[in-house]
Amino acid sequence: MRFDWRAISGPALTATTALIAIVVDRHFVAVPNPAPLLVCIVAFAGSFSGLASGMSSAAVAVAASALFFLSHRAAPGYDAADLVRLLMLALTAAGAAALTGLLRKGLTDAFAWERRHHATAERLSAALDRVNIGIVLLDSDTRAIFINRAFRDYFSLPDQKADSKPPFIALMYHSRDTGAYELPEQELSAFIARRMEMVRAGDSTPINIDLADGQVLRFSCTALPDGGRMLSYTPVTDLVRHGDDPSRADYYRSLRGGGDRDLARHLRAAE
Repeated sequence: MRFDWRAISGPALTATTALIAIVVDRHFVAVPNPAPLLVCIVAFAGSFSGLASGMSSAAVAVAASALFFLSHRAAPGYDAADLVRLLMLALTAAGAAALTGLLRKGLTDAFAWERRHHATAERLSAALDRVNIGIVLLDSDTRAIFINRAFRDYFSLPDQKADSKPPFIALMYHSRDTGAYELPEQELSAFIARRMEMVRAGDSTPINIDLADGQVLRFSCTALPDGGRMLSYTPVTDLVRHGDDPSRADYYRSLRGGGDRDLARHLRAAE
């Protein structure tokens, strides 16, 4: 048992209450049996300081009750009724100490695990915010429960919207509305529908996504055991663009400013 103020508070309070009851009963007025009050103090000690403190308080309560019963006997010693009452008090006090002490241990262990789990999640979140791969975690209802910094930057997603746990379809519409995709408008609806179907099915087939700023992201969906999804957006611009023909760069540059999205894409590719 830890000998700090929390650990000794239960036994000290039990002993103090019992002594006050005995002194008042002997010198002032008759006091009812304090056993119920002592059991309450034992339960408090177990919940406040743990099993050891509760059991110590229970032992003090039984000893104090034995003294209290002795002071009410006309003849020395205890009769059978006194022994039965002391036994019942011992069982009740020990049971109260064990119950509250074990409950407290369970709660403290759960809180400690929660703190460790939260700290681990915070460290993992901080680590994922430092990588250049966009990461989105979806729950079983395809709501985004985590969106890292890279994804927010790639798709110009405000923190307020990202932290509101939006559904994945809302992220798709946001990217469409901000012009993040390098696709003709008439193809966007079909593209979004295909992506939603892939996510719902947990299709892990990687696809490349061309962004309007010239970057290329490789999208991959991973099904999680709890029914959720992990979406990753890996930058592969260099891998995709390395085969472009640099000899056509002057031709693409001559088309700059023409407004054609497809030509602009080729221009960025050649550069």
